[in-house]
Amino acid sequence: MAITVNIYYSGEHGNARKFAEEMISGGIVRDIRAEEGNIRYEYFFPMEDEETVLLIDSWKDQHSIDVHHASPMMEQITKLREKYDLHMKVERYLSEESGIPASDEAFVRK
Repeated sequence: MAITVNIYYSGEHGNARKFAEEMISGGIVRDIRAEEGNIRYEYFFPMEDEETVLLIDSWKDQHSIDVHHASPMMEQITKLREKYDLHMKVERYLSEESGIPASDEAFVRK
């Protein structure tokens, strides 16, 4: 069962976006995507809130997340969060093994 964590980073003066840009330019995002068990690590920018960045972070299982959290990368990420004075709201979702229910398929345009 895959685990997806949505992390909303919020700050002031464009700091959330600067944080995401530094995560990418510094190679941290590339390194996280290369970790065993990572499925997705991608930033999005809400249209109605310029001071927030959404990170969609998906992993194969809890063990993969635990290994990631124990990695030296987390210290780098923590320092960047502090540098940009970001606050976080976190949502966690578990994926259903069966995928999209047939009753929802009619609403999905492929």
